Amino acid sequence: MSPDFTHRLRELMQSVGFSSFRALSQAAGVSENQILRLRRSDTQLRVETLLKLSHVLQVPVSELLSVAADAKGQASAVSDQASAVSGQHSELKSRNSKLEIDHAVLHQRLLDLQHEYDRLQQQLAQQRQDLWQEFQQSSVQVLESLLLQLPTAAYAAQQNPQAPAVKMLPLLRPLDQLLQAWDIEPIATVGAEVSYDPQQHQLMAGVAQSGDRVKVRYTGYRQGDRLLYRAKVSPVS
Repeated sequence: MSPDFTHRLRELMQSVGFSSFRALSQAAGVSENQILRLRRSDTQLRVETLLKLSHVLQVPVSELLSVAADAKGQASAVSDQASAVSGQHSELKSRNSKLEIDHAVLHQRLLDLQHEYDRLQQQLAQQRQDLWQEFQQSSVQVLESLLLQLPTAAYAAQQNPQAPAVKMLPLLRPLDQLLQAWDIEPIATVGAEVSYDPQQHQLMAGVAQSGDRVKVRYTGYRQGDRLLYRAKVSPVS
């Protein structure tokens, strides 16, 4: 055993607050046998062991190896091993940097994929909405005659309870339920007298100014804020 290095190692330990080799072993996470080898100037320790000891003792690995080398010409070996340790340390740093870059690239790729997924989801939802509206519009066009004529026919039947057409009034309920489900509502009830509004009413005959009393002959429809059909009206005599 080299007493000179043991003495120097104790000095390094004391400078950072270690009073025994066991305490150093526990703090560095290396075996006491590894420390014994170092005290005996064995510089062929594992790189991981040297890095742990240099970190705990707060000295560079090269200094630790230089102090551990004896006077018989191990300086060259120490220099080579220190260079190897330094090279491995640099390689580890380089690998770590590459991993960090790869992680950042992967993270950005995942963000891009998430944004693309969200965009496609919104596009799909919009396409569904557009198709649903197109279906409603085409259905309303097919049902146009019924929508415009049946309320007037129903009104006429209600005015004459003895008419056979009264029996057909319950058949209109499914149509009313469909219109309600599609948020389609009549502008005015057939037979009602309302104030003339040229935006919502269409004169069948005669002349009327905005605000004049008119009678609804055929109802009109709106869907939300959109006007589908204007109600057909005539002036009240």
